[in-house]
Amino acid sequence: MEETGISREEILSILKNAKSADTRYERVLSSMCTYPHEIAVLAHTQFIEANMGDPGLFPGTYHLEKQVLKMFGSLLHHKNNPENCGYLTTGGTESNIQAIRSMVNGRRDIKNPNVVMPESAHFSFDKVADLSGVEIRKASLDKTLKVDIDSVRSLINENTIGLVGIAGTTEFGQVDPIEELSEIALEKGLFLHVDAAFGGFVLPFMGVRYRYDFAVEGVTSMTIDPHKMGLSTIPSGGLMFRRSEYLDDLEIHTPYLSISKQYSLTGTRSGAAVASTYAVMRHLGKEGYRRVVGQCMEQTQNIVTGAGEMGIGTVIDPVMNVLALRVPNADDVRKRLLDEFGWHVSITRNPRALRLVVMPHIAGDIVELFLNDLEKLI
Repeated sequence: MEETGISREEILSILKNAKSADTRYERVLSSMCTYPHEIAVLAHTQFIEANMGDPGLFPGTYHLEKQVLKMFGSLLHHKNNPENCGYLTTGGTESNIQAIRSMVNGRRDIKNPNVVMPESAHFSFDKVADLSGVEIRKASLDKTLKVDIDSVRSLINENTIGLVGIAGTTEFGQVDPIEELSEIALEKGLFLHVDAAFGGFVLPFMGVRYRYDFAVEGVTSMTIDPHKMGLSTIPSGGLMFRRSEYLDDLEIHTPYLSISKQYSLTGTRSGAAVASTYAVMRHLGKEGYRRVVGQCMEQTQNIVTGAGEMGIGTVIDPVMNVLALRVPNADDVRKRLLDEFGWHVSITRNPRALRLVVMPHIAGDIVELFLNDLEKLI
């Protein structure tokens, strides 16, 4: 850091150069994030200094957070005062860590706890294990890449404190059989967390009705991320519990703030993300999100059709706007798509396939360009 600062113009020039080196989303088919909605950006800038870690100083922003939680409740069929049953997080990783933390704190009688979840669970749960010492037991998947219920049952023992199901897996966009996991959770008195970080802003706006949320009796908590398909700014996540006592299990005394207790993992929390999420959800409404999801699903089907014409199938029929193409030599194709054409795609682990996420920035002309470039390599 220099002794004397530099001019505004120099700073802006440096920032412009840095920004120009960043990847624009138009050729990104690997990310579950996208450009935020313009009204989300506007709201974010207006609340940039608001800290939800000390909400007594920012009652207006805190009120917006409560309204967002009510809207989450409407999407996720939460009927029991949802505004008192969660908070806005930095994203799915924090939400998943906190859900497992609530499981652990609610079962302090278990000395060596374990949690059973699918092999397809997000890597954030491995961070939970590293941080807390909780044993993560991973159940195998069935032929449709949903968690295998028999495998789940086989992993449960006297130290099991909870189960995890995924509504929109990161690699394949698959939805686990949450109702069957719920039956096990109710039978054995276990906490059931549903990671709907991606699917939470997709599944409610599709024509197909999936039972994966609080409408299912055994679901205890849920992750939902507005900064993915919700079109909010980064970082915007959400964690909700069925009842407030599960949130109370995260309570920490805060003697020198304007509030007496805190539930979040992070101390300082972005009020700007709260305002951004509130603004875009109120602005788009369910009708607007149905339109966004519908467009993404249309382009997903266009890729499936175009790839099919090249003789390329999918690992599973896409459940949402995530698909995996059975491309020969997928790792080599991925590298060449990037090196020769600038396309950012990713690879699934098992089976190896070309993974694509069709976010709102992927328009019809982009799909056509991608398919043309893919055909050159195939």
